[in-house]
Amino acid sequence: MSQGVLYLVVCAAGPASRIDIMVELAQSQGWSVYCLATPAAVEHYLDVAELATLTGHPVRSIYRTSDGEALPRADAILVAPATYNTINKWAAGIADNYVLTQLAELTGLGARIVVVPFVNQGLAANSVFARSIGQLRQAGVRVLFGPGEFEPHPPCTGGRVLDDYPWQQALDAIHF
Repeated sequence: MSQGVLYLVVCAAGPASRIDIMVELAQSQGWSVYCLATPAAVEHYLDVAELATLTGHPVRSIYRTSDGEALPRADAILVAPATYNTINKWAAGIADNYVLTQLAELTGLGARIVVVPFVNQGLAANSVFARSIGQLRQAGVRVLFGPGEFEPHPPCTGGRVLDDYPWQQALDAIHF
């Protein structure tokens, strides 16, 4: 059974190196997955050619040219992993790359968006981050952050908690 089109937005955080897990979970539930990636995710974490093969679609990280193929309309958007930088810029309305522009537009259109941060306890405790999470929630974005959802890890331990990243919980949250 087809679920529709899922935009999987990937930021430059440790779980991005395992994005194939999310793609395969989503595809097993009938989603057609289109990956949008921040420039840093492309540079440091993703094998873009492999990801394009896995999804059957090119990875988008830059604006398309006028003759380029447009993305189909998304039925849901999942931002995972989401970084401190992306969450704060998005909430502040800063659209200085393709992903942030897409997120700003999709939020404004009232799209169904789920975000799963991957930040350490120090970043999560920053008042700017808390404000940004609140602003995104006010805009209708489902942010998996807090007890029973995303739990920040101690600084310098991100590599040790990659196996605990809540891929399935993130995918389940799309149905809010």
